[in-house]
Amino acid sequence: MKYVYLVAGLVFLGLGGVGVVLPLIPTTPFVLLAAICFGKSSEKLHKWFISTQFYKNNIEGFVKERTMTIKAKLKLLLTITVFMGFSFFVMRVASAPPVSQIMLAIVWVLHVLYFGFKVKTLRTVPAHKETTPLEH
Repeated sequence: MKYVYLVAGLVFLGLGGVGVVLPLIPTTPFVLLAAICFGKSSEKLHKWFISTQFYKNNIEGFVKERTMTIKAKLKLLLTITVFMGFSFFVMRVASAPPVSQIMLAIVWVLHVLYFGFKVKTLRTVPAHKETTPLEH
């Protein structure tokens, strides 16, 4: 069974990579699924992944408490906006059907709404205190 999880993790990681280039495919859910599959495939791999700075800075709060720091949210939304803006520009230049541009705009708005309002924002406080969620 651990090999099935390993293969599934690689597939989800690949789909997440494709999602970086093609904004209609979501990246974050696939990367999270890859992390879950890798974790189930090997305890050693799971421990390594959760010890990485990438995990700690970008995913840990979201996985544990569905929270993100304002810096992580802004970085994520800026990246999404830049890639989707580039894709929108390419669609315009390539004379893509308007429905594809509308779909891309809807996906962008949904990303902004979800990460801007649904995911709780953490307030960073001095190192000797813990981080607490802001109330919406």
